Amino acid sequence: MFKAIELLPKGNQPLVLLTRHSIREPADSNGFASYQLPLTPVGRNLAFEWGRWLSANTDLQIAACLSSPIPRCVDTASEMLKGAQATIETPLDPQQAETSLLTINQHNLLVEPGSFVLDIAQAGPRFKQYGALKFINCFLSNQLPGMKIPVQGAQDILRLLFDHLPRQDNHLLLAVSHDTILAALFAVMAGQTTIERKDWPDMMEGAFLWFDGDSFESSRVNWIWRGQHYQFKVQNV
Repeated sequence: MFKAIELLPKGNQPLVLLTRHSIREPADSNGFASYQLPLTPVGRNLAFEWGRWLSANTDLQIAACLSSPIPRCVDTASEMLKGAQATIETPLDPQQAETSLLTINQHNLLVEPGSFVLDIAQAGPRFKQYGALKFINCFLSNQLPGMKIPVQGAQDILRLLFDHLPRQDNHLLLAVSHDTILAALFAVMAGQTTIERKDWPDMMEGAFLWFDGDSFESSRVNWIWRGQHYQFKVQNV
């Protein structure tokens, strides 16, 4: 992720950091991770320190936040915001803050079903049968029932990010999601119909994105993933 910082645009550009949640408790013996699995103490600390580092070593200011509603994603966002010394508004006590408030907006387009899955009753059994990697590759090849068309799912997520992008210079939208969603989104934008295990996002790994263009439909998406700069025209979706 440090390599990505060096490749970010030098001008005053609002950015998105779309990231997988931090380190969680281990999955079951079959490799399936329940949505109930929480962050580990190390995972909480990693998220806090990443937020702190971004605040201390870049000009970026986290000015908006989106998250999957799954607790480990919300907790990742919360720890990053704490590390960045952002004041978080919570539904329980929004009066505690003495400075400007940041709300962690939970959105179903950052979780499944929602991002790419339309009918969990159809898609769920195949996910358990195939495992995550084969499932995503079948999805990218349009071989799964109960799923969106891949480019439509990508467009939905990108529009969500565009619509919540802070418009101030050097401001950052933090968006926390899951590995399958990041893997599928980046593959669609890169024009890939298959990915390999090495392409899979690690915990707390993500990509920086920004949009060139005044409207979503006319924009070009730029993103930095593992030290490489990619571009994608939204009108191609």
